[in-house]
Amino acid sequence: MVSSIIRGKYIICKVLSRTEAEVICDGAIFQQDGQIVAIGTYEEISAKYEADELLGSSQDVVMPGFVNSHHHVGLTPFQLGSPDHPLELWFASRMAARTVDPYLDTLYSAFEMLESGITTVQHIHGWRKGPASSWPAITEKILKAYEDIGMRVSYCFAVRDQNRLVYEADEAFVEKLPPSIAPEIGAYLKDQAVPVQDYMDFFDHLWQQWNKGADGRVRIQMAPANLHWCSDEALMVQKDYSEKFGVGMHMHLLETAYQKEYAHRRSGKSAVRHLYDLGFLGPHLTLGHGVWLSEEDIELVKETGTMICHNASSNLRLQSGIAPLNHFAKHGVKVGIGLDEAGINDDRDMLQEMRLVLKLHRVPGMDELVPTSPQVFQMATEHGAETTGFAESVGTLEVGKAADLVMMNWHHIAYPYLDQDVPVLDAVIHRSRMSGVDMVMVNGEVVLSKGKFTRIDKEAILAELAESLNVPLTSEEERRRELSKEVFPYVKGFYDGWLNHSGCNPFYCQNAHH
Repeated sequence: MVSSIIRGKYIICKVLSRTEAEVICDGAIFQQDGQIVAIGTYEEISAKYEADELLGSSQDVVMPGFVNSHHHVGLTPFQLGSPDHPLELWFASRMAARTVDPYLDTLYSAFEMLESGITTVQHIHGWRKGPASSWPAITEKILKAYEDIGMRVSYCFAVRDQNRLVYEADEAFVEKLPPSIAPEIGAYLKDQAVPVQDYMDFFDHLWQQWNKGADGRVRIQMAPANLHWCSDEALMVQKDYSEKFGVGMHMHLLETAYQKEYAHRRSGKSAVRHLYDLGFLGPHLTLGHGVWLSEEDIELVKETGTMICHNASSNLRLQSGIAPLNHFAKHGVKVGIGLDEAGINDDRDMLQEMRLVLKLHRVPGMDELVPTSPQVFQMATEHGAETTGFAESVGTLEVGKAADLVMMNWHHIAYPYLDQDVPVLDAVIHRSRMSGVDMVMVNGEVVLSKGKFTRIDKEAILAELAESLNVPLTSEEERRRELSKEVFPYVKGFYDGWLNHSGCNPFYCQNAHH
């Protein structure tokens, strides 16, 4: 590997507090073999170290690579014909999605992520039909895509052992359907019914084959899909494996008010309290979404060191609500940022998502605790990294950490004018665009330079993806599309009356003055 000196007008090293960041003016980084050896002023670094290449200039800003802490697919559901229905209906509409090659699909979103400065992704895969013996070939393609483009991936395969279409047992729901669709829906759900131990054996396979593979850019974690998708027995088996292998877990939780109601119907208490009583919470666990947590839930999350991933765009698009981010901050909970299926622009743009998170939670008042640029930046870097398998090596620019970084030209942020008193990090969060990303480095290797990917031909891949889908639907795809439309009203009807009581109200109101 080549050694590098990366120069910048500003080097944003790390966040120090909600209002401060460590920024080196006219700074530089020396990296060797993918690791940061020294950081300081350009004058200091250039005098002390000789490098194979000099990157950047006195007109660039350099910062840690971003972490997308919650990701699933390449082509967005909207592109595949699923409108932004409320989540519970969206599950039904997604039955109609076309089959897409997993290698090409993964690269499609990886292009967008790298172009917006994302160097590490938490890829939560799943929702696959059985048998488990069919999964390795699919996963190989996904991980090979990340390997080929050069990104880091923390990969987990979502475990489900119940309630696969609505929040009750598959058999009970199928019995309520008309004879015209009940057998086919029953068969569709039965194809997805895989024993929990098969999931665990698959995790073991992935761990042995991939963990710390691809030049150290792959980590394997676990993903209990959601409370309604996992029995207590399935949860505890995964907890045991998490402890045995020393890996983190990422679990969707309380994404919607319906999930809040489901938890109370299941155990007579909140979803978080139920997990707490099981001994399931802890610093090894990240809760994806957490929109409908109560104040007591947040206190339990903080007490146990559990983390949260905030998926602002997804929650807005699917009518799930707005997560109580200000309350997370008040309690000192660590929170990452995830783009989920797609951001507000139907793409994977972390720069846009950071602005959304910054602005979305500006509740009325003059002295309220609202997000700051350093806070949001830390969510997208250091705290996001802690939700992945790379917590020890990415998220900040420090000696000993991996040389994962993003370089932007300052001109696109500050031209034609920017007041000299505007803090550098504020300027980056408010004004940076994907078009201003000049370079992305992962593990000391430049993987994107001046809009061009160094390892792979983007245009050729996109052309191949387009060609692969420019064919008629298969008969199986056609029938799933019909079934999706036919079952849709029955899925909707299942939830009638679920929210007709005060227990489903949030504990806070976005427009309330606190």
